[in-house]
Amino acid sequence: MEVKGQEILLSSPPPISSPRWWSSETVVVVTGGNKGIGFALVKRFAELGLSVVLTSRDKERGHKALDLLRSQGAFLLHVHFFQLDISNPSSITTFTSWFKHKFQALDILVNNAGVSFNEIHENSVENADTVIKTNFYGSKMLTQALLPLFRPSSPSFSARILNISSRLGSINKIRNPKLKEMLQSENLTIEEVEGMVSLFLKNVKDGTWKSQGWPEIWPDYAVSKMALNGYSRVLAKLYKDKGLSINCFCPGFTQTSMTGGKGTHTADDAATVAASLALSPPKDLQTGRFYIGFHRPGKIMNSKL
Repeated sequence: MEVKGQEILLSSPPPISSPRWWSSETVVVVTGGNKGIGFALVKRFAELGLSVVLTSRDKERGHKALDLLRSQGAFLLHVHFFQLDISNPSSITTFTSWFKHKFQALDILVNNAGVSFNEIHENSVENADTVIKTNFYGSKMLTQALLPLFRPSSPSFSARILNISSRLGSINKIRNPKLKEMLQSENLTIEEVEGMVSLFLKNVKDGTWKSQGWPEIWPDYAVSKMALNGYSRVLAKLYKDKGLSINCFCPGFTQTSMTGGKGTHTADDAATVAASLALSPPKDLQTGRFYIGFHRPGKIMNSKL
């Protein structure tokens, strides 16, 4: 089902392609891979035979995740762990240096790491700085650091970035008309996205965020994902002709620690859809798209960022 003007497509998730275009030499990095959707993604990629780098802010939890993968029979020969705090620039520098030395080139980056301190029905902005620093700036900093390492494209291969996002970050969640117009502009810049984030944090600090038209539900998380979506759209435009695909994926209401274990589907379900998007055949690979999983049973929504 396609809606003209909005470019909305409702379809089944793409099947894992056969014959497979990837091999054990294909390298994928999954941030926040020690639990939830990230862990399920690492397992799925490993089962499909890719070389996977699992990152976790907590070293002990990262190693426990590896042990759990081993107990579940995942192909640990091709799974690697490295401690990474995406909110810490020096940690990103250390990780990038290690990655370059060990693998030389990157094929797929899944920016999955993220935080929220609100319960499902809470809308506090008490931890806004930490949420923005991790969910937006952390993913952005890591992406920028790894951009030079993506493998060059070829007729049979295209590198790709999949940012795990949320429909809470949709533009229609913002009530400020000027900001909405800016975010909808075809000429949106990264500087404008960062300016929006700075303004939100300023409004949080001075206590005016509610009256300034910011999202009302999980406001700090929503703004962090809104910024990630905007950054992804700008990046997709910049790299459109350079063989690098950048898309966002909202896994929907998933049973993870962030939702208190509540949700309509499991982390494994969400990871299956995310993996199918990340492994789309090169000939079918799109860029600058926003995918929403489980919009309807067995369907995903696909629209422009």
